[in-house]
Amino acid sequence: MDGSGRNDLEAWWMPFTANRQFKAAPRMLARAEGMHYFTPDGRQVLDGVAGLWCVNAGHNRAPIVEAIRKQAGVLDYAPPFQMGHPLAFEAAAKLAALLPGDLNHVFFANSGSEAVDTALKMALAYHRARGEGTRTRFIGRERGYHGVGFGGISVGGISPNRKAFGTLLPGVDHLPHTHDIKRNAFSKGEPENGAELADELERLVALHDASNIAAVIVEPVAGSTGVLVPPKGYLQRLRTICDRHGILLIFDEVITGFGRLGAAFAADRFAVQPDLITLAKGLTNGTVPMAAVGVRDHVHAAITDVPGGIEFAHGYTYSGHPLAAAAALATLDLYAAEDLFQRAADLAAPWERAAHALRGLPHVIDVRNLGLVAGIELEPRAGQLGARAYDAFVRAFESGLLIRVTGDTIALSPPLIITPARIEELFGRLADVLKETA
Repeated sequence: MDGSGRNDLEAWWMPFTANRQFKAAPRMLARAEGMHYFTPDGRQVLDGVAGLWCVNAGHNRAPIVEAIRKQAGVLDYAPPFQMGHPLAFEAAAKLAALLPGDLNHVFFANSGSEAVDTALKMALAYHRARGEGTRTRFIGRERGYHGVGFGGISVGGISPNRKAFGTLLPGVDHLPHTHDIKRNAFSKGEPENGAELADELERLVALHDASNIAAVIVEPVAGSTGVLVPPKGYLQRLRTICDRHGILLIFDEVITGFGRLGAAFAADRFAVQPDLITLAKGLTNGTVPMAAVGVRDHVHAAITDVPGGIEFAHGYTYSGHPLAAAAALATLDLYAAEDLFQRAADLAAPWERAAHALRGLPHVIDVRNLGLVAGIELEPRAGQLGARAYDAFVRAFESGLLIRVTGDTIALSPPLIITPARIEELFGRLADVLKETA
């Protein structure tokens, strides 16, 4: 309580949170180190979700902390409009060198939501610059999550995120999602069935005509909706159809980027080259807000090939912020120094075995996995969608394990520094929780 007698938790309207429920029994974190959080009373909590899909190198890593601390004492802020500072250019060059193919240009933003809106605007600007200004329609996907800006929720396909906000952007259509539990339950890695769902894009092209479609945007692995792994060949088919009709393909890799799937990016893991790629979260290991859009040469050239003046009327006050740039450089260096992307690939097999060992536990109706990510889907309680998984979430936290739930799916995505022993500990604790969850 504060001095006025008012509950001091009331001032913060928390995001994506049942605020009344949380503030009646708050779950508070006070510090973090390595694989663990610690509560204010000193209780240790194993982090099974890398914070929020973002702390890929583990918590409070000294090289990143020191880089931020040092930069704060040298240059606290630099305006990004018509001005620059060296670290932003260094960070862009280091990131571009890591990106696949000819994604050689980087535009900085501050969140995944901003990166998505930036990419959508780039797609419009690209077609307009090429004399195809009628290409204004976007194709998203059911159950897709692309942040919470109006552009992101328009191309996104999660109903609760959309229903309260009116008609959203016009000219958006959606592909069907790829989740087919009847045919693909308990798949290990990419499911065998469902590549043909990509052919629905041809139907949308026939409906709207390619001359009106700017871009298709998908998460290579849909994360926030419950870890939906793409069927074998699905992403490759999308790329082929986009190429056939001159449509840009945008990969939203805010979650899958920076080693989560055992490669630098999902584009590498699936050998599919997007035209634009959105990034955030793991870019700075979750320390300072930063996001980016990687842009292929031909897209960048078309937009910037103008005689003079500002080529792309878009940007943010904090684009390429000095502290964020310092954090990004230190994070990328740490990923390389510890070979964390390969580490994730090496641990994928024991992770898969441990995840699928949950099969047969009460209420478990599916397990999905790829790289160091897993989704455990629970049978919903009658008339209470999400209640069973939420109870598991609370029980897990009380037992010293942090998981994430969406609907009745438990999502797991640990820091890439996890060890085989910690994998066994994580799934062992989760198994105990599931056995106790009615």
